[in-house]
Amino acid sequence: MFGKSQGTSGTNIGYMLQKDHLFEWRTVYDNVLLGPEVRHSLNQDIKKQVDSMLDTYGLSAFKCSPPSALSGGMRQRAALIRTLALEPDILLLDEPFSALDYQTRLEVGDDIGSILRREGKTAVLVTHDLAEAITLADRVVILSHRPARVKRILPLHFDEAFDSPLKRRSAPCFSEYFNEIWKELKSNG
Repeated sequence: MFGKSQGTSGTNIGYMLQKDHLFEWRTVYDNVLLGPEVRHSLNQDIKKQVDSMLDTYGLSAFKCSPPSALSGGMRQRAALIRTLALEPDILLLDEPFSALDYQTRLEVGDDIGSILRREGKTAVLVTHDLAEAITLADRVVILSHRPARVKRILPLHFDEAFDSPLKRRSAPCFSEYFNEIWKELKSNG
């Protein structure tokens, strides 16, 4: 599922949920253009932007294919392109990698992290995977048990040598962040 809504501040928000919700009766290209089509804002500029993203993110060869021709990771990239086609200011990602196997999850997390940085987008990622949060974020917001409240906001700092989600896993501070977050989650309050 995807969407874009306008918050009370006029900020446009794009959603990317756990499942890609690509429609099998539409081609990959028609799926990624669905949002602008529904909003009646589909134009040549959006088509050029989508074509460029499909090319950049390795999906242009599958443009005329049904979603079933894509791997799980490719489907998630297509879902992200569909969300980005709406030109949101902020993206809300609700466990977008949870349906993927571990290796694909790592690869797609790395891909999507790179895409978001390259596109200059701000994203809020909801995840229960501590390693995923640490590798993809510049800060982690730790919530309490129900009713959820913010327990702590932990800024993350990595050296330039660890500039991708996969590389961050081997950073010396990775385990320190992991242990710090785990301790906070296990503490009462």
